[in-house]
Amino acid sequence: MDIAKIPSQLRSKGVLGMNQRNHAFIGRYNDRAKYPLVDDKLKTKIIAQKHGATTPEMIGVIRNQAEVKTIHNMVKNWPGFVIKPAQGSGGKGILVIVEHDQKSYKKPSGATTNAQEVERHISNVLSGLFSLGGKTDVAIVENLIRFDDCFDGFTYEGVPDIRIIVFKGYPIMAMMRCSTAASDGKANLHQGAVGVGLDIASGKAVRAVQFEQPLTHHPDTGVDLATLAVPEWRKLLELASSAWEMTGLGYMGTDMVLDKTKGPMVLELNARPGLSIQIANGSGLIPRLRQIERLEEPVRYPTPEQRVDYCMENFATAPKFNYL
Repeated sequence: MDIAKIPSQLRSKGVLGMNQRNHAFIGRYNDRAKYPLVDDKLKTKIIAQKHGATTPEMIGVIRNQAEVKTIHNMVKNWPGFVIKPAQGSGGKGILVIVEHDQKSYKKPSGATTNAQEVERHISNVLSGLFSLGGKTDVAIVENLIRFDDCFDGFTYEGVPDIRIIVFKGYPIMAMMRCSTAASDGKANLHQGAVGVGLDIASGKAVRAVQFEQPLTHHPDTGVDLATLAVPEWRKLLELASSAWEMTGLGYMGTDMVLDKTKGPMVLELNARPGLSIQIANGSGLIPRLRQIERLEEPVRYPTPEQRVDYCMENFATAPKFNYL
């Protein structure tokens, strides 16, 4: 995120830039030795489950080219599935299939792909085409998430996810990323997904943007984004807060979803979360980060529940949909 492109009214609200994020927060509070816990989605899944968090159900893992053709038999009893690189970032390399017959595979958009193209995609994952630093990778195959009905209309041909910035175990800022036609059904803001800032106190929408420009309605469904309210909000905050205990990372992004039947799930954790969440919220991260830094260190560190209480009380935000 380029601070120079941020409207002046937001720059005055303590917007965190990339250099300051990297030096003052990621560099200071994140032990690099712990990065593999979150840079590898397989390791993230293991530690999340170890701490009692629900994650998407694993179908299988493809580790080498000799196993690529096993994908069709692997998913034969699964109506929908997702293929993702273990070390991917920014949503790159994720292939979502909503139904198939092991020969023809249907994407969320309705477009179809064939068995050979699915195999080619997996080969690209293994070669490191989508991984951090271009390293050779493995392909994770997971069950398809069925998002909660309450999000109907807020997303288009994809699953909306919730990104929460967690600092020293405190969930300080949140947004929902809603897929669009422009983002090809992916919850990726850089590809055109809608970012909806969420009030930490209530889980209700405070502002919405697409391509960093404000909007009031979803560009494809027309739904009023101001009416978005995330259910099970406190549970999601507590799940995000507990990522501190899971990883020991002081500054991170937690990505979660609300599954229709299984409730809140951890998708992945990120040691270098992006900064566009500030645009979605119309607020900067710096005041909240500094407030947490100023807290006196107690003899006994607050529990996730106590940390959530603090954030809900101190970081409540009023809606900002009157900007057009």
